[in-house]
This record gives sequence, structure tokens and C-alpha cells, in this order.
Amino acid sequence: MDRFPEASVERTVEWVDTDASGHQHNSAILRWVEAAEAELFRSLELPDYFPSAPRVQQVINYKAKLWFGQRITATVKISALGRTSLTMAFDVTSDAGEVAAYGTVTTAHVPPGATSALPWPEHLVRAVKADRAGRVTG
Repeated sequence: MDRFPEASVERTVEWVDTDASGHQHNSAILRWVEAAEAELFRSLELPDYFPSAPRVQQVINYKAKLWFGQRITATVKISALGRTSLTMAFDVTSDAGEVAAYGTVTTAHVPPGATSALPWPEHLVRAVKADRAGRVTG
């Protein structure tokens, strides 16, 4: 069984991250998840991932509110690597350990100039499938 890598980032909920209700805006969750995703692919030394990996599906389940000034942790873990797609599971937890949101993000490999998804390059497959101990944090 492949052991897929994961990464986490810690952030503080800033005023700009909140909405008129005073808790996190729905878009803040994805920004934090994307920051963890960037940390993951930096750690895998795969800078060519982002220009070639548009989102094809995002699923977010909101469970709890996060408030201005609160510390959060966003964690992403690759959960599936297909021939042309990659799915990451994520969660965003409060400083008290409560899951505020969880879900998945699926990307497809569409290199610059391509009009449809193509197989992932071998160097990405090797890096993602490599057995890595521990978590990456940023």
C-alpha cells in the first residue's frame, strides 16, 4: 500500500478572513488548504505541479466556526493518485483541536498548451509515492 505524503500550515484567523457574521468566510478555508498544498509540493520539490494542476472538484464540509484571532492548522494529505488526477483530503482544525472544515480537492494534470488531462509525469509519480516518514509543516 502506498503511503502518501501530507503537510500542514498554521495560521491566525485575520480580520480579512471573517465575514459579516464575525466568523471565517467560506473562502478562507480554501486559502489555508492551498497554503498547505503549496507547502506539500515544495517539500516534494515539485515546482512544476502548480502550473499544470487545475482543480476539477472541491468538496468542503463546514462543521464549526473559527473566529478572528484564533489559531488554526490546515492539513492536506494526498489520498489518491490516478493516471491523470490527484485527490487530496484536508482538514482545518482550531487551536482547541476541533475540526472546523474537512473535504477533498481533486486536480488534473493539464500541462501548459494541453487542452485535456494527460498522465502525470514519472518524476511526480515517484515523488508522491515515495515512502516519507513524518509530516511536513510550514
